[in-house]
Amino acid sequence: MTVPICLGEWERRTPADTPQLMGRSFDDDKRGRVAAGDLTAKGMIEVIELRNGLSVQATSFVGRVNLGGLQITIRPKIDVDVLRTLFRYAYGLRNLTTLTVTPHALETGGFQDLLIVQLAAEVSELLARGLHRTYVPLAEELASPRGRIDLQRLAQQGGLVAAAIPCLHHPRREDTPVNRILLAGLTLAATLTDDLLLRTRIRRLAAILADGVTPVALSMHTLRTAQRRLNRLTTAYAPAFALIALLLAGSGMTLEDERTSTPLPGFLFDMNLFFEALLTRFLTINLVGYQVRSQVRLRDMMRYAPEANPLRRQPPTPRPDIVVEKAGQVVAMLDTKYRDLWAHALPREMLYQLAIYALSREQQREAVILYPTTGGSLSDQIVEIREPSYGNPRARVILRAVNLLELSNAIEGSGVHGDRWRQQLAEQLALGSHAVVSWYDSK
Repeated sequence: MTVPICLGEWERRTPADTPQLMGRSFDDDKRGRVAAGDLTAKGMIEVIELRNGLSVQATSFVGRVNLGGLQITIRPKIDVDVLRTLFRYAYGLRNLTTLTVTPHALETGGFQDLLIVQLAAEVSELLARGLHRTYVPLAEELASPRGRIDLQRLAQQGGLVAAAIPCLHHPRREDTPVNRILLAGLTLAATLTDDLLLRTRIRRLAAILADGVTPVALSMHTLRTAQRRLNRLTTAYAPAFALIALLLAGSGMTLEDERTSTPLPGFLFDMNLFFEALLTRFLTINLVGYQVRSQVRLRDMMRYAPEANPLRRQPPTPRPDIVVEKAGQVVAMLDTKYRDLWAHALPREMLYQLAIYALSREQQREAVILYPTTGGSLSDQIVEIREPSYGNPRARVILRAVNLLELSNAIEGSGVHGDRWRQQLAEQLALGSHAVVSWYDSK
């Protein structure tokens, strides 16, 4: 019998507060013990065997896994409607009519259902508009001639020998690489949801595609290849491909090296990736007059001394999440962490990382870490880096809250006031400039 355990991000459950964990162990489930150890080692979810049961600690990953008779569901702390708005914006998804996803649905079905619902809407839109087709060259013997008669083949066979004429024609078919990836993505989605209605809808869409599309095995390599080949004729497939990539990654396939990836006993999605994608896109669009770059390598900041590198190792290259430039000069260096740093102290490793970013700058030696909150307006927290002997300031690390409710409202704002609100919010997040004027207050 499977026992459900539901907890929120960064929440901890022990046998003392959760009776379902009392007396639990992996003594009779070696596979579950290996999976729990793998998830713990990767920092996705911490499962520890205690003397009196199991301890479960959630991190920034949300979704559902099955371990040793336990069905562990980690739900996001963000309201469903706000999460849907921010998620669509972060990944450039269209605002399509979807099935209703409620907080209870996320708790019982898992975070993956939110992605699968959006994927179903994207595929339905593509089917309604008409799938992409290409002309396929075929050489066939046809009773009703089509295309061009293959005179060479006709001569080779000594004239007409049957009630058919060899022809060369180019029928327009739906069996294209993009549609094959779409079918493979639907097949994967059907295996990830426990919702009967949603699974039925996904399988119905897959059956429509399978009528004229050849099934293929889905992997990160094939998906990346298809994404790179998107053009103006197939750009409508980009949102669906983005969702398939998230479903594939949440199933255990990584973008770095899928040969060493192992399938998860469920689905887990890293909200850090979502938060970084959200802020990168928001700042890129709304920071007028600035250039926003993501994952910039700080080359030549660290290096091995040429005379003391016997193993000839490559030097480490720190890489902040977002760098904001103006006229070729760096004006802001930002890192994103999906962790409430107002309620929880800044971990040492995060502080050291930001300190390196701040010290790498020549003039304004500061680095900013952006973290999410669903509360009110929170002031910046500043950690000063000082010279130990005399206490002279060297650099600053700024902890700046991102109000996700405010961000969602700004994204949905329309007209000139909405544009002004988004620009001011982007400047405040990246540069710590003037206070934000609410869109509703400015009307």
